[in-house]
Amino acid sequence: MASARIGARALRDLLGDWRNEAPAYEGLADRVTLLLLDGRISSGSRLPAERELAAALELSRTTVAAAYRRLREAGYASSLQGSGTTTALPHGRSEEPAPGDAPISFTHASLPATRLLTGVLDDGLIDEYRSHFGSLGYDGVGQPGLRAAVADWYGRRGLPTDPEQIVITTGSQNAIHLAARALIARGDRVWAESPSYPNAFDSLRDVGARLITTPVTVDDGWDLDTLEATFRRSAPTVAYVIPDFQNPTGRSMSVRDRERFLEAAAGAGTTVLADEATAELDIDRGIRHPPLGALAGRHGADVVHIGSASKSVWGGLRIGWVRAEPQLARRIAAGRGATDLGVPIFEQLVAARLLPKSDEVAEERRAQLREGREVARSAIEELLPDWTFPARLDGGLAAWVNLGAPVSSQLALAARARGLLIAAGPRFGVDGAFERYARIPIAADPVALRRGIELIAEIWPSVRRVTRGELDYAGTVA
Repeated sequence: MASARIGARALRDLLGDWRNEAPAYEGLADRVTLLLLDGRISSGSRLPAERELAAALELSRTTVAAAYRRLREAGYASSLQGSGTTTALPHGRSEEPAPGDAPISFTHASLPATRLLTGVLDDGLIDEYRSHFGSLGYDGVGQPGLRAAVADWYGRRGLPTDPEQIVITTGSQNAIHLAARALIARGDRVWAESPSYPNAFDSLRDVGARLITTPVTVDDGWDLDTLEATFRRSAPTVAYVIPDFQNPTGRSMSVRDRERFLEAAAGAGTTVLADEATAELDIDRGIRHPPLGALAGRHGADVVHIGSASKSVWGGLRIGWVRAEPQLARRIAAGRGATDLGVPIFEQLVAARLLPKSDEVAEERRAQLREGREVARSAIEELLPDWTFPARLDGGLAAWVNLGAPVSSQLALAARARGLLIAAGPRFGVDGAFERYARIPIAADPVALRRGIELIAEIWPSVRRVTRGELDYAGTVA
């Protein structure tokens, strides 16, 4: 079977701002490696010819040849005469923890199952499940009981909702993809905050969106002046935003910020895609802000909401939803056949029982996330004084930590060799930025969280030496 070929321009776009203080060939090889390890480049993909990539990146052919050689030496590429250079994943190298090590993953920001989950798994649930055995077993919109429970959840938060406006999905990622397919045509401009949830970027790109971004930061939140100017100039078709406990910065929009955002979207004719998967993961914000849709009417803005039980209840409960006006909801449901035919009934029955208990779940999560936040903060302040933990982190699943040096990619590679998986900062942008940042999940088990930070502290002095080219390419310290 012929391997997929990556064009020079496509690879350039994936690489983004890959340069750091290391020699150019090392930086280029490191970024290609991370793209491969993150799954954004598939193993077995044919890389651009050296001359083509050199022209696209404005480098010498010698630099690209040295980067490809470094990839081959580390086992991340192979070459055959006349066939070019093809990516590979070496066995037993830095993409896998060393044998015998207990792997720790900082790549996923998720919690274990809520203690309330066991309580709903009773005989009554099993009997209800059996009652569906005579039916087809799936549909495009979801079980009536769960759609009603989701509608009630919005109503309790200040946004009256009819079950007809709800489409049940297999998690929030599926919800983002289905909504994007219904709202975006290939080539449409779509705004997103940056940094943001990387899988959302992937879904938006998959439907052909041309992404434009403006910043959101730990200290200042959304740059609304720049956002408003961008909306006026570009009139994006859709705007993707996480208004509560934004991933990865942890920031939340104030009511005033929400009003300005909605006014800008309405003025540009932009549909807002509001991701609320983390909306109830409050630690000590102490204020329940209204959903964007509850404020949209006064501005004439169109808002489609994305929600999920997977972040608050359990990642293994793959239940999400889209809230949209009935006509759009029907269109989203009608178009899902290309990806899936529906959501398993059992999971829907479980979620329908748990959603009315969302306040109890939120209290449980508040305690867990507070503990994780303090474990991460104290460990970083003690062991990694070069790093800056957010002064304000009042909710969400992770901390967006400033490393004090543009070495996030090198840190991710070195950590893998020690059995610790970290998503490099550039994974959360669209242009390879954020080399000075790493996302540390405060939702992780406290013991594993502390141990992971201890491992980072052990390798950190050597990672900092990357500016002198002393980091071995496989992720070990030379």
